[in-house]
Amino acid sequence: MSDRRIHIVAAVIGDHAGRSLLVRKHGAQVFQQPGGKREPGDADDLATLARELREELGCELVAGSASLLCRCSAPAANEPGYVVEAVVYVVQVTGTITAQAEIAELHWIDPAAPDVPVAQLSRENILPLL
Repeated sequence: MSDRRIHIVAAVIGDHAGRSLLVRKHGAQVFQQPGGKREPGDADDLATLARELREELGCELVAGSASLLCRCSAPAANEPGYVVEAVVYVVQVTGTITAQAEIAELHWIDPAAPDVPVAQLSRENILPLL
């Protein structure tokens, strides 16, 4: 079953109003936490997260800001038949956040009452912890 699992590192990015950032990839119907899969050359979870945030959002991970929130899994939102296994960190970022690369849209939500469709991993495992 391991070939049907997608391992990712995801970020919780908040703002001063208590909202949390979600992203929607091109072609996707639901929003999810920013982040992604480890690539060769990524030393660890935080290196993966820093690279993904830079590539997809154009911002930089603040060194020393990451705090492990949870490890969780759920059916993949965009890849039927797969399960996403996530390591999730609450992080701070610097710079202007913009949708780039595979990200079609950004949306800041109230974690207690999202106003957009949210992927199961985020909806059931991450947002309740915020």
